Amino acid sequence: MGSRPQDRDAAAHIPLFPSACDAAAKALPPPVPNQLTSKSKKDEVKMELENSSLWKQFSSVGTEMIITKKGRRMFPGLKLKLSGLNQSLRYILLLDIVPVDNSRYRFQGGGWQVVGGAEARLPDRVFIHPDSPATGAHWQSRTISFHYAKLTNNTLDSHGHIILHSLHRYQPRVHVIEARDVLKWGGQQHTFVFPETQFITVTAYQNHKITELKINSNPFAKGFREDGMNNKK
Repeated sequence: MGSRPQDRDAAAHIPLFPSACDAAAKALPPPVPNQLTSKSKKDEVKMELENSSLWKQFSSVGTEMIITKKGRRMFPGLKLKLSGLNQSLRYILLLDIVPVDNSRYRFQGGGWQVVGGAEARLPDRVFIHPDSPATGAHWQSRTISFHYAKLTNNTLDSHGHIILHSLHRYQPRVHVIEARDVLKWGGQQHTFVFPETQFITVTAYQNHKITELKINSNPFAKGFREDGMNNKK
């Protein structure tokens, strides 16, 4: 089942990427903890998470996502399918990642436990899909991936990576915005969230079950031993 969107009129004039990753975030709806999906009354634009079953495998044991100073790509990645767009209109697709709550976590006793309040909010950033802007026909004709988005814990990052705190819980969101080009936005905005894609950020995997899932599911990780460098006891 696909997530239903949250609609919002948006208009913004922003500088080119990567500086757009900071300015663009101001035009997006704020995170709403524990209320991450909403229904659209205006249209039937839909987004499906094609690899939902993989995400649910990870979610069932507590998804962890590595963040590094240089930036690390997400695994699992977001593989999405859009429908209901106007074939001829042009759209920009954005990814942002927002806090789920105001807590900091620690892995102990075989699970994640809240150990205190969240650290100070980091700069809000978005990743603009490199095909943007493109027509509805373009987006609906293929699987959409945010493979090139990277996560970092470097608060001074200048490469446009999404900056996150370690040991915090986050929710990815995907935004579809009508736009003539990357500088001029206007028209409806649709925000999609998939609760199974929530994750906790780490600098080294804490749960051995996550390490095993990553090795078994990621074709680029199968050369690693289960007791390798990425598994922190």
